[in-house]
Order: sequence, then structure tokens, then C-alpha cells
Amino acid sequence: MGLFDKLTGTRHPSEGVSPVPGEELRAALLGLNQPEVAYVVRYGGGEQCDLLAEWRLTEPAWQQVFVQSQISHAVRIRMRLDHREHEVRALEEQWELSRVGTPTRLQVTSEYTRGPSRTVSRRWTVGRGASGRLETTQTFRFDSAQMREPLRDTVLQSGWTWRGVVFGKL
Repeated sequence: MGLFDKLTGTRHPSEGVSPVPGEELRAALLGLNQPEVAYVVRYGGGEQCDLLAEWRLTEPAWQQVFVQSQISHAVRIRMRLDHREHEVRALEEQWELSRVGTPTRLQVTSEYTRGPSRTVSRRWTVGRGASGRLETTQTFRFDSAQMREPLRDTVLQSGWTWRGVVFGKL
């Protein structure tokens, strides 16, 4: 792996892993959708991509979780499948979030970045433990890698390259 690959987050499949057909990879990526995960993978239709993964910020079941999490960025990964090269070109985008209104809701601001990065939000509770001493307990953890890693791992296990895009077109 070269320096540029490291900077863009590009990963190659293990030696000897044969690439699966593109439709099988697409089905595997869409199969990551589960009600208990905080992101959704869908067709990218109007987003100039084949597939799109994004946080479930607007879904009622997840809105309160995101508001309470103190998360500061919305993350979206646009993916284009290059069937000839057996690679998924992935563009990770982030927007800053602010909390507005009553009841509180998240609003996207104009600050935008692209390229691989990591956002981690944690919530801790301080209380007395069984021994009577003060203890901190992590009650919430939110990590942007929770979306990127399953996508990337699915691509690599399918024998395709995960090519991070920072500059140029997807």
C-alpha cells in the first residue's frame, strides 16, 4: 500500500480472493441494512452514485438517539462500482450539525468536508459503584467507523478494492 492509498483510505482485497460479480456485491452491500444499525445503504439514484450509505438522521426511530448523542457531524459515503477494475470508488462526505428548535432537532450547517475521517461521540455517566466509590460508565458511543468498516469489509471480502476518493470525480 502506497502513501496516497493510506491517505485516501484505499484498501485491496487479500491475495487469492476472487472478485464476485458486481450484482452480488451490490446485494451484499444492500444486505447490510438492518433495523438496529444507525445507517442505511440505498441506491444512489439522484446522488450521482450507485449506492449511498448515510446516518439515519431523519428517521423518527433514530432522531432522538442522534440528538442526545452530541454528534457533531453527519456522514455520508457515496459509492460507485467499477465493474471493469473490480473496485468500489468511495467518497466520504461530512457536514457539521447544529441543534435547533424545541423539541431539539439536528440541522445541517454549511461546513462541508470530503475524504476519510473519523468522528467519535461518547457519553459517560458518573455514579457510585458497588464499592461506594465514584465510577464513570460509558452509556453511549457513536463512531463513524461503525458505518465505513462494514461497507469496506464487505467490499474486500467480495474480492473488490475499496478506493477512497478525495480529489476529482467519483
